[in-house]
Amino acid sequence: MDSTGSMPTAPLALNEASLPALAGRVAVPTYDRGQLRRSIVHVGVGGFHRAHQAVYLDDLAERRISSDWGERGVGLLPGDRRMAEALTPQDCLYTLVERSAEGDRARVIGSLCAYVFAPADPERVLGMLTDPATRIVSLTITEGGYLVDDVTGVFDANNPAIQQELGGNGPPTTVFGYLCTALARRRAAGIAPFTVLSCDNLQGNGTVARTAVVSFARLRDEALAAWIEANVAFPNGMVDRITPQTTDADRAMVAETFGIADAWPVMTEPFKQWVLENRFCNGRPPLEEVGVQIVPDVHPYETMKLRLLNASHQAMAYLGYLAGYRYAHEVMGDPDMVALLARFMDEEVTPLLPPVPGIDLAEYKRTLLERFANPKIKDTLARLATDGSDRMPKFVLPSLAEALALGRPHRLLTLVVAAFIRYLRGIDEQGQPIVLNDRRADELRRLANESPADPRPLLAVQRVFGDLGQREAWVAELTATLRELDARGARATLAAFLHGT
Repeated sequence: MDSTGSMPTAPLALNEASLPALAGRVAVPTYDRGQLRRSIVHVGVGGFHRAHQAVYLDDLAERRISSDWGERGVGLLPGDRRMAEALTPQDCLYTLVERSAEGDRARVIGSLCAYVFAPADPERVLGMLTDPATRIVSLTITEGGYLVDDVTGVFDANNPAIQQELGGNGPPTTVFGYLCTALARRRAAGIAPFTVLSCDNLQGNGTVARTAVVSFARLRDEALAAWIEANVAFPNGMVDRITPQTTDADRAMVAETFGIADAWPVMTEPFKQWVLENRFCNGRPPLEEVGVQIVPDVHPYETMKLRLLNASHQAMAYLGYLAGYRYAHEVMGDPDMVALLARFMDEEVTPLLPPVPGIDLAEYKRTLLERFANPKIKDTLARLATDGSDRMPKFVLPSLAEALALGRPHRLLTLVVAAFIRYLRGIDEQGQPIVLNDRRADELRRLANESPADPRPLLAVQRVFGDLGQREAWVAELTATLRELDARGARATLAAFLHGT
């Protein structure tokens, strides 16, 4: 329903029983949710998953294409208890609102059939994963959740959570522990393995997931690791839909505009994209019938997306925040910031991209700028800056390293790195504290402040910066850019880079 209408009646609590009454207000599932086969277990049910994969699965059922692909959700982290408390009383239903300048459109998504908070009931989760009905286990566990080094491609077996799990005798606590325990049980029982489907923003996300799972299995059981390598599929995929964190204002809007009392609705943009390799070991949904691109090689598409969209998000996050903005659409109201993003993509990143079959790159970049400027999404720069030490090495630094190796232009890439380092000091240009939401925050803040005029202590963190700190000529360029940011501030520095002022 369009948000221009009013909703005179009191909000209804969202659950299975209220769907008939809500049907007059918004689109609701018209299929029998009880008949959905629960073939997918998804680990990490956040806003993005509920705006992306779950929507495609809902489309399959709603269009009567297939009722074979319902899903059950799992939360592993302590903070996931809130999701359980929100979704369980709602029978795992939730409201998805597509927001744009033209208006808001809402629908209730029904493809999520159950949700389990793993720390409270680990054996139930293992039962779901071992269930022969489970054919795919999909993941959104964040870019850093795979514990695979961006430079070496080696799994971090010394991670404290991994060491604690390997040394204990209790139930699993990590995603790898759950996956490997379930796969071991399936192997012992003669049950076909499930496909592990990463939906995180990673170059070669399936390859990274394979490295992590097989490496963890090898630490426990070499024979199990070999069986996983031989039998479990890990398809690569590219995912895209801008999905900001849900706020109390969003909950109030859903109640007022659409008459739904929803503990955790999802706000998102109209655009969505999923490009997926056709590599599954136990069947797959007919996703191509609901708009997913099934391709033999995802690499060109994911490279395009990570280095254009996600890298631009990093540029917006750090330069925009330092310039005093707090939302993505505010950044897009600044002509210099728009010019930066356009030139960043056109002049420094696009020439490094491989050919992308079927994609008009000029149109793709135009669409990105339009999406960033969507005033209704209210995507915070703080969200875009989250886990920068995991995201920069995946989104920005690969383009920089290639540009340096090929002698290509890289001034704007360097400016983004400088803004990231300046942001890591934890104090903005007005002297106000910046909350660094990063698992390496303490270490990086200390190094960034150790010698503000000299980035070399920070560049020595190779798991973030690789060997960039050994490129003396570039380090000198970066140092000069940092000094300019300190002396002139982000806005004046950006103007100087763009206009030579």
